[in-house]
Amino acid sequence: MKDEIEVKFVEVSVLDIQAKLKSINAELIYKNRLMKRAIMDFPDKLLDKSDSFVRVRDEGNKITLTYKKFESYSVSGAKEIETVVESFDQTIKIFEAIGLEVLSMQESKRETWRLDSCIIEIDEWPWLKPYIEIEGNSEKELKAIASKLGLDWSKAIFGDVMVAYQMQYPWLLPTQSVVDLKEVKFNSPRPNFLSDQKS
Repeated sequence: MKDEIEVKFVEVSVLDIQAKLKSINAELIYKNRLMKRAIMDFPDKLLDKSDSFVRVRDEGNKITLTYKKFESYSVSGAKEIETVVESFDQTIKIFEAIGLEVLSMQESKRETWRLDSCIIEIDEWPWLKPYIEIEGNSEKELKAIASKLGLDWSKAIFGDVMVAYQMQYPWLLPTQSVVDLKEVKFNSPRPNFLSDQKS
């Protein structure tokens, strides 16, 4: 499996990040677009128990099928196998035919930039402040890009989108996840577990 070398910085200002990306001559690859994904697992959540999942994602310009596993929550802890597929719906049906099920249908918005050999993505999810993700070939490259963007490496986080939710909603339990929601969409009401029970 391929190592994913990536880092996230949460609660960013989209306008500020865009201005900084332009100022350092980053190239806008794809404008902000709506993406949808199906997160799939076996009924007993066999994949989830090993911090992994199967994802079918319509990225606006292509559809990808990914197996992703988190061996650790670190700069290179994510491992993945990914390929481009022709049909979002038919790919889901193939996996349903062999016993997997859709745990969650999710929406997000993403804008993609490139600088040197790094990909910089501004991500927006329902009920979550925007965050930036930088992916490259080495931690050194990621740190260089983060520095150019004025991002504090001591505030870097690693892992899937739930790490960002946990930063914004610190009362979340390890067992609480947006993957447990059948739908994670921009027009959906915010789930109760994202409301601070103490307030």
